[in-house]
Amino acid sequence: METLKSFFWIALELTVLFILITFLIQFLQAWIPYSKIEARLRRGTKIKGAMLAVVFAFITPFCSCSTIPVVVNMLKNKVPFGLTMIFLFASPLLDPTILTVMGVILGWKVTVAYAAVTTVFSILIGFALEKFNFDRFVKKVVMEGYKPQEQGKWDLKGSVLETKKVMKTVFPFLLIGAGVGAGIHGLVPTEIIAEHLGHDAWWLIPIAALVGIPLYIRLSSMIPISQVLLAKGMALGPIMALMISSAGASLPEVVLLKSIFKIQLVLIFIASVLTMSTVSGFIFYLI
Repeated sequence: METLKSFFWIALELTVLFILITFLIQFLQAWIPYSKIEARLRRGTKIKGAMLAVVFAFITPFCSCSTIPVVVNMLKNKVPFGLTMIFLFASPLLDPTILTVMGVILGWKVTVAYAAVTTVFSILIGFALEKFNFDRFVKKVVMEGYKPQEQGKWDLKGSVLETKKVMKTVFPFLLIGAGVGAGIHGLVPTEIIAEHLGHDAWWLIPIAALVGIPLYIRLSSMIPISQVLLAKGMALGPIMALMISSAGASLPEVVLLKSIFKIQLVLIFIASVLTMSTVSGFIFYLI
């Protein structure tokens, strides 16, 4: 009974938050000049370009798979390779809806630290790949069917319809996360998690980073699970490592990347996400 009650309240809280925040984001997106942002990415200094690439990643709330068409479009429009890679790494990790829900559920200290760490790593990795000329491993591809959203296109009705589409995608993962979280809350003793997965279990961080990629755990599923695990005493480090690796380099995304990147760049991409998630996990381990 306690488990069902926990599932109901976790699912209800997340559903309300996701609907309200997603609607607001979709409504505001109508006024974002995507074409102008891409044009500015092609000009200016590297630092300004990097920050703009992060902002672009933040205001385009895509999962790892749906980021790929935007990446191809940026490459077609001759956006610098380093800035394109910054966007590729940052976009699935800096979803504004997820960050807002994370702030409410896990606390703003954790959320701000998460955003800062993923932003810094995305910029460093993007510029490093450009420095070592990994753009030579980009295939010559032509993107079909992708059209950047036009400014002012969506109205209130359009925002509602887009919110429904997003919720259809997110809701199953939200329920899975709520179910797993409720199960852990009601069935797994706090003492077991605190003893075996607590702050001293540093070795879980690299394991969590490795496990995250093939599992493809959406951030919308991980947030309620993380909330319960943290409450029961699990260390923050492995939780964040799992979050970053699963969202940043999912197995479906890797398959899609193979269509636009040669194998050398795909492998470097995976290694970069594993490095980001592992080092980030140890940073959170020390918090």
